[in-house]
Amino acid sequence: MTGKSGIPVAHDAKELHRLYTPGAPRAVVMTMGALHEGHAANIRAARELLGPGGQLVVTVYVNPLQFGPTEDFERYPRTLDADVALAAEAGADLVFAPDDAEMYPHGAPGVRVVAGELGERLEGASRPGHFDGVLTVVAKLLHLTRPDHAFFGEKDAQQLALVRRMVRDLDFPVEIVATPTVRDPDGLARSSRNRYLTAAERASALSLSRALAAGAAAAPRGPAAVRTAAREVLVAESGIHLDYMVLVGPLDFLDVPDDHTGEAVLAIAARVGTTRLIDNARLVLEADR
Repeated sequence: MTGKSGIPVAHDAKELHRLYTPGAPRAVVMTMGALHEGHAANIRAARELLGPGGQLVVTVYVNPLQFGPTEDFERYPRTLDADVALAAEAGADLVFAPDDAEMYPHGAPGVRVVAGELGERLEGASRPGHFDGVLTVVAKLLHLTRPDHAFFGEKDAQQLALVRRMVRDLDFPVEIVATPTVRDPDGLARSSRNRYLTAAERASALSLSRALAAGAAAAPRGPAAVRTAAREVLVAESGIHLDYMVLVGPLDFLDVPDDHTGEAVLAIAARVGTTRLIDNARLVLEADR
């Protein structure tokens, strides 16, 4: 079917594949809907890479496997018409919006992709089983959409690392392309969950990006200085409940030692009101001076 914005919306794989142009390069941007400027930036980056002759698919599916029993699956926003409009404006050619019956026709899958040790750290420790659900749906959507390139945002840094590892370890014939985190003018990282924040909560949430900026400014003085600078910002804000603030390696997400130099990820997760937010910054660390 064709959406109100003029681009086709497929609800099953057969319908999607009928819309494909044989031999055309293809890219996919996977989303859970509630699209915002961060998704649009991903779509525009994919369009630029493909050029006018490629086919760009945006998937919209709220995946139940990656939500825990106390998380916001039921209230997660479903805004398909608005999502199709944004996807079309940003340069998508097709939207694939399957339902649970299409994705999991036999019920919750008994066989899943297991994220391993990396998937049990940080976000995985806070949300047990989350990354198994993420990788399972990403693997299935890669099979269904058959892309040459798949675009993922750097805001979900641990997810990005796991998707790259899955593609490498299981020989998926796809290139994973990372796109920078998109922020509002005040510094808050774009997220579909930002709409849950009150004005006061949003003001508190800005401490996450301020902490990342403080940590980045301290990078020339080494890991200990980065951790101290970021934590000072966070502990001064009473409106957040910190889950973790860590400085980790970009591949294994293990804490880097105080003599570490080179690349690292400063990652933060915190609850603001009832909304859980994550953010991160990629740093290049120098020896402590």
